[in-house]
Amino acid sequence: MATVTLTTENFEQVVTGNDIVLVDFWAAWCGPCRAFAPTFEAASEKHTDIVFGKVDTEDQQALAGYFGIRSIPTLMVFRDGIGIFQQAGALPPAALEELISKVREVDMDEVRKKIAESEAAAQA
Repeated sequence: MATVTLTTENFEQVVTGNDIVLVDFWAAWCGPCRAFAPTFEAASEKHTDIVFGKVDTEDQQALAGYFGIRSIPTLMVFRDGIGIFQQAGALPPAALEELISKVREVDMDEVRKKIAESEAAAQA
């Protein structure tokens, strides 16, 4: 699967409508972003069951602002609509593959349980 362009109009639908979504926040003028793009694209072709989305931070400033993106490239990972990873900086191919493996192993029932516990504690 090729990468998907994400905008304020389709972001929520893409993230909540797929099991795993990797999001690359980037800009055309950013050298590290351009260097990371082939790695991200290659991973999208290898892992066809995962959605690989790209947010152009120049075009989608509101979306970048919503997520507090201060440095690009920034990679975010959503699983079952829940953000479980965020890191600024370009990853080499091996590190991206390792991240994808770890994301697949995450126990989402445990994540939901911890979120519920945190929300309950905040309301107490």
